[in-house]
Amino acid sequence: MKAEGILALDKPAGMTSHDCVAKLRKLYKTKKVGHTGTLDPEVTGVLPICLGRATKIAEYMSDYGKEYVAEVTLGLSTETEDAHGAAVAQAEWNMPLERESLLSVLTKLTGTIEQVPPMYSAVKVNGKKLYEYARQGIEVERPKRMVEIHEIELLSEDKLFEGPFPSFRIRVKCGKGTYIRTLAVMIGEMLSSPAHMSKLRRTASGPFTEADCVTFEEIEATVQNETASFLLLPLEKGIAHFESWNADEQTAQRIMNGAVLSKPKEMEQSRAAVYNGEGKCLAVYEDHPSKPGLIKPEKVIAQQ
Repeated sequence: MKAEGILALDKPAGMTSHDCVAKLRKLYKTKKVGHTGTLDPEVTGVLPICLGRATKIAEYMSDYGKEYVAEVTLGLSTETEDAHGAAVAQAEWNMPLERESLLSVLTKLTGTIEQVPPMYSAVKVNGKKLYEYARQGIEVERPKRMVEIHEIELLSEDKLFEGPFPSFRIRVKCGKGTYIRTLAVMIGEMLSSPAHMSKLRRTASGPFTEADCVTFEEIEATVQNETASFLLLPLEKGIAHFESWNADEQTAQRIMNGAVLSKPKEMEQSRAAVYNGEGKCLAVYEDHPSKPGLIKPEKVIAQQ
Protein backbone atom coordinates (compact mmCIF):
# COMPACT_ATOMS: atom_id res chain seq x y z
CA MET A 1 0.00 0.00 0.00
CA LYS A 2 1.70 3.19 -1.20
CA ALA A 3 0.75 6.17 0.95
CA GLU A 4 1.07 9.31 -1.14
CA GLY A 5 -1.21 12.34 -1.03
CA ILE A 6 -3.07 14.53 1.43
CA LEU A 7 -5.33 13.16 4.12
CA ALA A 8 -8.00 15.53 5.41
CA LEU A 9 -8.27 14.22 8.95
CA ASP A 10 -11.22 15.00 11.20
CA LYS A 11 -9.06 15.47 14.27
CA PRO A 12 -10.65 14.13 17.44
CA ALA A 13 -10.53 15.92 20.78
CA GLY A 14 -7.80 14.86 23.19
CA MET A 15 -5.03 14.36 20.62
CA THR A 16 -2.27 16.76 19.66
CA SER A 17 -1.43 17.23 15.99
CA HIS A 18 1.81 15.35 16.66
CA ASP A 19 -0.18 12.46 18.17
CA CYS A 20 -2.21 12.31 14.94
CA VAL A 21 0.93 12.20 12.81
CA ALA A 22 2.43 9.43 14.95
CA LYS A 23 -0.73 7.33 14.68
CA LEU A 24 -0.92 7.78 10.91
CA ARG A 25 2.71 6.72 10.53
CA LYS A 26 1.79 3.42 12.15
CA LEU A 27 -1.44 2.97 10.21
CA TYR A 28 0.11 3.74 6.82
CA LYS A 29 3.48 2.17 7.73
CA THR A 30 5.50 5.14 6.54
CA LYS A 31 7.73 7.73 8.19
CA LYS A 32 6.93 10.36 5.58
CA VAL A 33 3.99 12.00 7.32
CA GLY A 34 3.68 15.67 8.27
CA HIS A 35 0.91 18.03 9.37
CA THR A 36 0.38 21.51 7.96
CA GLY A 37 -0.20 23.47 11.16
CA THR A 38 -1.22 22.47 14.66
CA LEU A 39 -4.59 22.33 16.33
CA ASP A 40 -4.84 22.48 20.13
CA PRO A 41 -5.56 19.07 21.70
CA GLU A 42 -9.22 19.77 22.57
CA VAL A 43 -10.00 21.38 19.20
CA THR A 44 -11.64 19.13 16.61
CA GLY A 45 -12.00 19.34 12.85
CA VAL A 46 -10.10 19.75 9.62
CA LEU A 47 -6.39 18.89 9.86
CA PRO A 48 -4.75 18.32 6.45
CA ILE A 49 -1.86 15.86 6.74
CA CYS A 50 0.67 15.13 4.00
CA LEU A 51 1.95 11.64 3.27
CA GLY A 52 4.77 10.45 1.02
CA ARG A 53 5.73 12.86 -1.75
CA ALA A 54 3.06 15.30 -0.58
CA THR A 55 5.26 16.18 2.42
CA LYS A 56 7.27 18.29 -0.04
CA ILE A 57 4.42 20.80 -0.27
CA ALA A 58 3.49 20.89 3.43
CA GLU A 59 5.28 24.21 3.92
CA TYR A 60 3.09 25.82 1.25
CA MET A 61 -0.07 24.80 3.08
CA SER A 62 0.60 26.55 6.38
CA ASP A 63 -0.50 29.95 5.04
CA TYR A 64 -4.05 28.85 4.28
CA GLY A 65 -7.01 30.87 5.45
CA LYS A 66 -9.10 29.01 8.02
CA GLU A 67 -12.74 28.71 9.04
CA TYR A 68 -13.91 27.87 12.55
CA VAL A 69 -17.13 27.41 14.48
CA ALA A 70 -16.65 28.58 18.04
CA GLU A 71 -18.71 28.93 21.17
CA VAL A 72 -18.03 32.03 23.25
CA THR A 73 -19.08 32.19 26.91
CA LEU A 74 -19.35 35.50 28.75
CA GLY A 75 -18.97 36.16 32.45
CA LEU A 76 -15.84 34.06 33.00
CA SER A 77 -12.24 34.33 31.75
CA THR A 78 -9.49 31.71 32.09
CA GLU A 79 -5.70 31.71 32.02
CA THR A 80 -5.69 29.74 28.74
CA GLU A 81 -8.57 31.74 27.20
CA ASP A 82 -10.46 28.48 26.63
CA ALA A 83 -12.55 26.13 28.77
CA HIS A 84 -9.56 24.10 29.98
CA GLY A 85 -7.70 26.70 32.02
CA ALA A 86 -8.12 27.93 35.56
CA ALA A 87 -10.59 30.77 36.05
CA VAL A 88 -9.02 34.21 36.49
CA ALA A 89 -12.06 36.52 36.50
CA GLN A 90 -15.79 36.11 36.97
CA ALA A 91 -18.63 38.59 36.61
CA GLU A 92 -22.07 37.08 36.17
CA TRP A 93 -24.50 38.78 33.80
CA ASN A 94 -27.45 40.51 35.43
CA MET A 95 -29.22 41.74 32.30
CA PRO A 96 -29.86 40.18 28.87
CA LEU A 97 -27.50 40.89 25.97
CA GLU A 98 -29.45 42.04 22.93
CA ARG A 99 -28.67 40.44 19.59
CA GLU A 100 -28.12 43.80 17.87
CA SER A 101 -25.54 44.81 20.47
CA LEU A 102 -23.62 41.58 19.89
CA LEU A 103 -23.81 41.93 16.11
CA SER A 104 -22.40 45.45 16.39
CA VAL A 105 -19.37 44.14 18.31
CA LEU A 106 -18.76 41.34 15.79
CA THR A 107 -18.84 43.87 12.96
CA LYS A 108 -16.23 46.03 14.70
CA LEU A 109 -13.93 43.01 15.02
CA THR A 110 -14.12 42.20 11.31
CA GLY A 111 -11.22 43.24 9.09
CA THR A 112 -7.59 43.79 10.09
CA ILE A 113 -7.31 43.70 13.88
CA GLU A 114 -4.49 43.62 16.41
CA GLN A 115 -4.14 40.59 18.66
CA VAL A 116 -1.86 39.70 21.55
CA PRO A 117 -1.32 35.90 21.49
CA PRO A 118 -2.28 33.93 24.61
CA MET A 119 0.39 33.11 27.19
CA TYR A 120 -0.55 29.48 26.66
CA SER A 121 0.48 29.37 22.97
CA ALA A 122 3.42 28.21 20.86
CA VAL A 123 4.47 31.72 19.85
CA LYS A 124 8.16 32.15 20.62
CA VAL A 125 9.73 35.00 22.60
CA ASN A 126 13.53 34.96 22.85
CA GLY A 127 13.60 31.44 21.42
CA LYS A 128 11.22 30.04 24.01
CA LYS A 129 7.53 29.20 23.58
CA LEU A 130 5.08 31.31 25.54
CA TYR A 131 3.46 28.28 27.16
CA GLU A 132 6.85 27.31 28.59
CA TYR A 133 7.04 30.69 30.35
CA ALA A 134 3.42 30.32 31.47
CA ARG A 135 4.03 26.92 33.03
CA GLN A 136 6.90 28.43 35.04
CA GLY A 137 4.70 31.30 36.16
CA ILE A 138 6.80 33.83 34.24
CA GLU A 139 4.97 36.72 32.58
CA VAL A 140 6.71 38.10 29.48
CA GLU A 141 5.80 40.83 27.04
CA ARG A 142 3.96 39.25 24.14
CA PRO A 143 4.42 40.50 20.58
CA LYS A 144 1.36 42.15 19.07
CA ARG A 145 0.34 40.95 15.62
CA MET A 146 -2.04 42.09 12.94
CA VAL A 147 -4.46 39.39 11.76
CA GLU A 148 -7.26 39.27 9.20
CA ILE A 149 -10.83 38.47 10.20
CA HIS A 150 -12.62 38.08 6.89
CA GLU A 151 -16.04 37.32 8.32
CA ILE A 152 -17.80 36.66 11.63
CA GLU A 153 -21.28 35.16 11.42
CA LEU A 154 -23.49 34.82 14.47
CA LEU A 155 -24.91 31.30 14.27
CA SER A 156 -27.04 31.42 17.41
CA GLU A 157 -30.55 32.62 16.59
CA ASP A 158 -31.49 34.02 20.01
CA LYS A 159 -32.71 37.59 20.18
CA LEU A 160 -31.59 37.86 23.79
CA PHE A 161 -28.62 36.12 25.45
CA GLU A 162 -29.25 35.72 29.15
CA GLY A 163 -26.93 34.92 32.07
CA PRO A 164 -25.46 34.29 34.43
CA PHE A 165 -23.00 32.96 31.81
CA PRO A 166 -24.56 33.55 28.37
CA SER A 167 -22.98 31.80 25.41
CA PHE A 168 -23.34 32.00 21.64
CA ARG A 169 -21.91 30.33 18.54
CA ILE A 170 -20.04 32.11 15.76
CA ARG A 171 -18.48 31.12 12.46
CA VAL A 172 -15.16 32.85 11.79
CA LYS A 173 -13.30 33.03 8.48
CA CYS A 174 -9.80 34.31 9.12
CA GLY A 175 -6.23 34.53 7.94
CA LYS A 176 -3.10 32.80 9.19
CA GLY A 177 -2.08 33.32 12.80
CA THR A 178 -5.49 34.24 14.19
CA TYR A 179 -6.25 33.02 17.70
CA ILE A 180 -9.98 32.36 18.09
CA ARG A 181 -9.46 32.10 21.86
CA THR A 182 -8.16 35.64 21.87
CA LEU A 183 -11.00 36.78 19.62
CA ALA A 184 -13.45 35.44 22.21
CA VAL A 185 -11.69 37.46 24.92
CA MET A 186 -11.78 40.56 22.70
CA ILE A 187 -15.52 40.15 22.17
CA GLY A 188 -15.93 40.05 25.95
CA GLU A 189 -13.78 43.15 26.43
CA MET A 190 -15.94 45.10 24.00
CA LEU A 191 -19.00 44.00 26.00
CA SER A 192 -17.25 44.92 29.30
CA SER A 193 -17.27 41.30 30.41
CA PRO A 194 -14.78 38.50 31.10
CA ALA A 195 -15.07 35.86 28.36
CA HIS A 196 -13.50 32.69 27.05
CA MET A 197 -13.80 30.32 24.11
CA SER A 198 -15.77 27.37 25.43
CA LYS A 199 -15.74 25.19 22.29
CA LEU A 200 -13.94 25.21 18.93
CA ARG A 201 -14.08 23.22 15.70
CA ARG A 202 -12.11 23.96 12.54
CA THR A 203 -14.43 23.57 9.58
CA ALA A 204 -12.02 24.45 6.75
CA SER A 205 -8.31 24.85 6.10
CA GLY A 206 -7.68 26.38 2.69
CA PRO A 207 -9.42 24.18 0.09
CA PHE A 208 -9.99 21.35 2.57
CA THR A 209 -13.38 21.23 4.25
CA GLU A 210 -15.36 18.95 6.54
CA ALA A 211 -16.75 17.24 3.43
CA ASP A 212 -13.22 16.02 2.61
CA CYS A 213 -12.55 14.70 6.10
CA VAL A 214 -12.21 11.14 7.33
CA THR A 215 -12.00 9.87 10.90
CA PHE A 216 -9.45 7.53 12.44
CA GLU A 217 -12.18 4.88 12.61
CA GLU A 218 -12.69 5.11 8.85
CA ILE A 219 -8.95 4.95 8.22
CA GLU A 220 -8.52 1.92 10.48
CA ALA A 221 -11.34 0.12 8.67
CA THR A 222 -9.73 0.69 5.27
CA VAL A 223 -6.25 -0.28 6.47
CA GLN A 224 -7.58 -3.74 7.26
CA ASN A 225 -8.64 -4.33 3.65
CA GLU A 226 -5.71 -2.35 2.18
CA THR A 227 -7.82 0.41 0.64
CA ALA A 228 -6.62 3.24 2.90
CA SER A 229 -4.75 4.87 0.00
CA PHE A 230 -8.14 5.65 -1.59
CA LEU A 231 -8.81 8.11 1.25
CA LEU A 232 -5.89 10.29 0.16
CA LEU A 233 -6.47 13.38 -1.94
CA PRO A 234 -3.96 14.34 -4.68
CA LEU A 235 -1.14 16.62 -3.55
CA GLU A 236 -2.10 18.99 -6.38
CA LYS A 237 -5.15 20.05 -4.35
CA GLY A 238 -2.81 21.43 -1.70
CA ILE A 239 -1.20 23.92 -4.10
CA ALA A 240 -4.18 24.65 -6.34
CA HIS A 241 -3.98 28.30 -5.20
CA PHE A 242 -0.59 28.72 -6.92
CA GLU A 243 -0.25 30.23 -10.35
CA SER A 244 0.51 27.36 -12.75
CA TRP A 245 1.65 26.47 -16.27
CA ASN A 246 2.02 23.25 -18.24
CA ALA A 247 5.30 21.88 -19.56
CA ASP A 248 5.76 19.82 -22.72
CA GLU A 249 7.36 16.39 -22.47
CA GLN A 250 10.89 17.59 -23.24
CA THR A 251 10.72 20.46 -20.75
CA ALA A 252 9.17 18.14 -18.16
CA GLN A 253 12.27 15.95 -18.27
CA ARG A 254 14.52 18.97 -17.78
CA ILE A 255 12.37 20.10 -14.85
CA MET A 256 12.74 16.75 -13.11
CA ASN A 257 16.50 17.17 -13.49
CA GLY A 258 16.29 20.55 -11.76
CA ALA A 259 17.04 22.72 -14.78
CA VAL A 260 17.06 26.51 -14.80
CA LEU A 261 14.57 27.71 -17.44
CA SER A 262 13.57 30.84 -19.26
CA LYS A 263 10.55 32.39 -17.57
CA PRO A 264 7.47 31.55 -19.66
CA LYS A 265 4.98 34.27 -20.53
CA GLU A 266 2.28 32.29 -18.68
CA MET A 267 4.14 32.92 -15.40
CA GLU A 268 3.28 36.42 -14.20
CA GLN A 269 4.11 36.02 -10.52
CA SER A 270 7.38 35.16 -8.78
CA ARG A 271 6.35 31.58 -8.00
CA ALA A 272 4.38 28.98 -9.96
CA ALA A 273 3.57 25.28 -9.94
CA VAL A 274 4.50 23.43 -13.14
CA TYR A 275 2.40 20.51 -14.40
CA ASN A 276 2.77 17.85 -17.08
CA GLY A 277 0.13 16.92 -19.63
CA GLU A 278 -1.47 14.47 -17.19
CA GLY A 279 -2.12 17.17 -14.60
CA LYS A 280 0.60 16.02 -12.21
CA CYS A 281 2.68 18.67 -10.48
CA LEU A 282 6.34 18.36 -11.43
CA ALA A 283 7.86 21.19 -9.42
CA VAL A 284 7.44 24.62 -7.91
CA TYR A 285 9.54 27.23 -9.70
CA GLU A 286 10.55 30.72 -8.59
CA ASP A 287 12.27 33.72 -10.14
CA HIS A 288 16.04 33.32 -10.26
CA PRO A 289 17.50 35.65 -7.61
CA SER A 290 20.40 36.90 -9.75
CA LYS A 291 19.44 36.18 -13.36
CA PRO A 292 16.47 38.24 -14.60
CA GLY A 293 14.26 36.41 -17.07
CA LEU A 294 15.15 32.99 -15.69
CA ILE A 295 13.44 30.73 -13.16
CA LYS A 296 14.86 28.00 -10.97
CA PRO A 297 13.26 25.09 -9.11
CA GLU A 298 12.29 25.97 -5.55
CA LYS A 299 11.23 22.38 -5.06
CA VAL A 300 11.13 19.40 -7.44
CA ILE A 301 8.13 17.27 -6.58
CA ALA A 302 7.93 14.66 -9.34
CA GLN A 303 9.98 11.49 -9.17
CA GLN A 304 12.21 10.33 -12.01
